[in-house]
Amino acid sequence: MSRQVIQNNAKSKLIVALDVDHADRALELFEALRDDIVVFKIGMQLFTAAGPDIVRRIVSRGGHVFLDLKYHDIPNTVAAAGIEATRLGVSIFNIHASGGSEMMKRTAEAVAETAAREGLTRPAVLGVTVLTSVDQETLRQIGIADGPATVVRRLALLAQTSGLDGVVASAHEIKIIREAVRNSSFVIVTPGIRSASDPSHDQRRFMTAGEAISAGADYVVVGRPILNAESPAKAARMFLQEISDAIG
Repeated sequence: MSRQVIQNNAKSKLIVALDVDHADRALELFEALRDDIVVFKIGMQLFTAAGPDIVRRIVSRGGHVFLDLKYHDIPNTVAAAGIEATRLGVSIFNIHASGGSEMMKRTAEAVAETAAREGLTRPAVLGVTVLTSVDQETLRQIGIADGPATVVRRLALLAQTSGLDGVVASAHEIKIIREAVRNSSFVIVTPGIRSASDPSHDQRRFMTAGEAISAGADYVVVGRPILNAESPAKAARMFLQEISDAIG
């Protein structure tokens, strides 16, 4: 089956991260935002608290899910996890590009084969490059002398040649990725998005939603600035307006 396609408009470009600790709150937010938001991210916290059933419940209500579990293990294990993510009906999921080419290739192949064999829509598989909380000092601590930009470029190219649909990367590396990967359909998802007035918290390499879209991101991920707002729906619409302005 072909890869799941999400419409290309402001609504679809904003992914809201449901970074909460129980299913009831996640579903409450989903219902409050579903008229404005197409894609919802389910990450480690919510998935650990609520399990795969929260994915099924959101998908069954018409939502698209970006399963953000950043799989990173031996190739067989990650490929098997990718198969189960496909069966869950997610639209996007990610794996660490630093897991290497074999891990990425086997996962992409397993997902495509499973979708075709079982009549499922294939999710987009993205490679996580360098987390937005990681800077030069963090890389040095783990024995990597190159800076984030160099590492991101290398991993994005490896993800492409390994058959992945795109990458997750900081907005600051979007231009580098677009110059390195000459494929207009290569997806870039950008986390660490804030409004101009928001504190950065633990994100060290971040931009506003409009800046990221203007730089070439396909999707931007926003969590706390929407979840912690007095009116999440109103906050989401502010981000959507910023994205719409950037699209023109």
